Amino acid sequence: MGSLCGFVFPPPSLPPSHNSRAASPLTPADRRPPLPRSRLGVVVPSPARGAGTGGAQEIQFPRSIAAGWGFPSSPRQGRSTSLPSPRPQSTQAFPSCFFPLSPLPHPKEASATAVQQVGSATDLLRTSLPPTMSEPITLNVGGKLYTTSLSTLTSFPDSMLGAMFSGNLPTKRDSQGNCFIDRDGKVFRYILNFLRTSHLDLPEDFQEMGLLRREADFYQVQPLIEALQEKEVELSRAEKNAMLNISLDQRTQTVHFTVREAPQIYSLSSSNMEVFNAHIFSTSSLFLKLLGSKLYYCFNGNLSSISSYLQDPYHVTLDWVASVEGLPEEEYTRQNLKRLWVLPAKKQINSFQVFVEEVLKIAMSDGFCVDSSHPHASDFMNNKIIRLIRYK
Repeated sequence: MGSLCGFVFPPPSLPPSHNSRAASPLTPADRRPPLPRSRLGVVVPSPARGAGTGGAQEIQFPRSIAAGWGFPSSPRQGRSTSLPSPRPQSTQAFPSCFFPLSPLPHPKEASATAVQQVGSATDLLRTSLPPTMSEPITLNVGGKLYTTSLSTLTSFPDSMLGAMFSGNLPTKRDSQGNCFIDRDGKVFRYILNFLRTSHLDLPEDFQEMGLLRREADFYQVQPLIEALQEKEVELSRAEKNAMLNISLDQRTQTVHFTVREAPQIYSLSSSNMEVFNAHIFSTSSLFLKLLGSKLYYCFNGNLSSISSYLQDPYHVTLDWVASVEGLPEEEYTRQNLKRLWVLPAKKQINSFQVFVEEVLKIAMSDGFCVDSSHPHASDFMNNKIIRLIRYK
């Protein structure tokens, strides 16, 4: 039997006079059955039954396929195309997979599908590659979205943002794939504008200078921190008349501690230390914020601004100790002993004289002067109450 496109055609029966090979004058080629006509429309080889060359069969294509592939839909409409006959093989059915029964897609449809697949692959590749320095990037800062570029975020390489977006620090992402930063989203606009222009622009009625300063400390944009300090001095000078009053107290306290002399050998020791207390009141809240940007507590190995210890916008109380010779560092933490430092001078305050000198420098840079009526100038450094005033 011969096969075409998966259909098996039985051989036609021969006349009775041809049943015997000896009685038949026909040659083997004459015995070959007539060529069957199919529905596909091109001449294809038909497997031979024995030795010799195989024949060819005509197949009629459907019009949609014939037009798409350039074949005539019928041999009568144009020249037939002949495919070479295969070598003689066995009499098994011709495999149906050679000619699919389902119609092939039109070239225009296939082209559109290919374009869609290429576009999808391009989008996937684009999302998997890191953005370029000028390509827009979206940040989610505390739930508020900002769009900027990598070149802006890395404009200050020593900042935390520069480290994050240069690959030195890991970044988190929200459900939409945006970079997520768990900080205040409202004031981040001022930080982002500073990254773009290197200039601090704040509205005239801006009331969140403390929050902005803490956010600038978190992102470690040092030029922004310095610009905020200058802005606070400028705002402080713009205030009306102000008064600054400082009450000082000092006492000596004995501290007991253990010293490790050798493995499993400890000795009890004690020493006297100076304990200082200062109550500061100012009618200018901006001055206390300025003071908080200069004075820092040293505790448990960390520095923290005194601004976090403000009782209200106009009062702050400071308690600290002088360094004790021989006192282990862990004993300061265990006994809750804080030391006071001045930044950026990195100077430790171990006496009232040093404290008064540093506070006077900060106050006079902000327009304050010593009240001539209290105390007397000759006794100024020895008094426990200091009063300064500022006139506009």
